[in-house]
Amino acid sequence: MKQKKIIKELCRAYAMELEAVQNYIAASVNLDGVRSDVIKKALAADVIVELQHAQQLATRIKTIGGLVPGSLDLPRGQKSLQPPKDTTDVVAVIKGVTSAEAAAIAQYNRIIKLCDGVDYVTQDMVIQVLGGEEDHRREFIGFLKEYEK
Repeated sequence: MKQKKIIKELCRAYAMELEAVQNYIAASVNLDGVRSDVIKKALAADVIVELQHAQQLATRIKTIGGLVPGSLDLPRGQKSLQPPKDTTDVVAVIKGVTSAEAAAIAQYNRIIKLCDGVDYVTQDMVIQVLGGEEDHRREFIGFLKEYEK
């Protein structure tokens, strides 16, 4: 029973990572303006990292007896990370990234608690991914400080 719940939450995290990839690509291409360049480059680089997270999660899902969901079975919910209508609204993108990262951090903490005493390999992997998400969120909080001056 606990293993099925872990797989379900890993699938949710997998969906979140892939959704972030989609939205980071959109933002890294759609943003305009002189002040957008650093954010566009950071997001483009983060696409690779988020995709690696998704691949790690997918591998673990399969390893522990689950099936990796296809695109039609993936929920979407990153409303704050949707591309803004104003392509120069860099602050909206930064806030969307920090919001999405906060949601990912909460999801990974949920999985870590579920795995405690049950699945240490998954727990260890998720702890590593969590560290990267926390670093990424911190980076974008720093960007936000500068843009909101």
